[in-house]
Amino acid sequence: MMIQQAEWADLIDVARLACLLWPEHTLDELLEECAEELLRGNTEYFLAKEKEEAIGFAACSLRQDYVEGAETSPVGYLEGIYVIEGQRGKGVARGLLKAAETWAAERGCQEFASDCELDNRESIAFHNAAGFREANRIVCFTKRLRKEKE
Repeated sequence: MMIQQAEWADLIDVARLACLLWPEHTLDELLEECAEELLRGNTEYFLAKEKEEAIGFAACSLRQDYVEGAETSPVGYLEGIYVIEGQRGKGVARGLLKAAETWAAERGCQEFASDCELDNRESIAFHNAAGFREANRIVCFTKRLRKEKE
């Protein structure tokens, strides 16, 4: 297995894997978002490959705004990580995380953070095993201010 920083030509692989993580988005939406984030320069993508096949990805950003539980700024932030079924439990996600942490540290980050849904037991177990400590649990709310036009 090889882990590499994604290049422009790799964005289609990143977007395909991101669709598996975030199925509510289309491939085109995620491809456009990945390209925009790379252009801004505060996000990096990492790919895990096995025999030239993309088997996992991680998205990492530098967050300047408030990050729950963090005391410094900027903070490296794991925006998403995904490994295809059949490759899980082999250290792929841990390798992707290490690459993202190294990237953030090289940019002056002293802390690294992440989040997941409250009911995502697999992600919580991964974060705990990777040395993260839980900072907080929240429930988020929204409310419409206007009725939608009929």
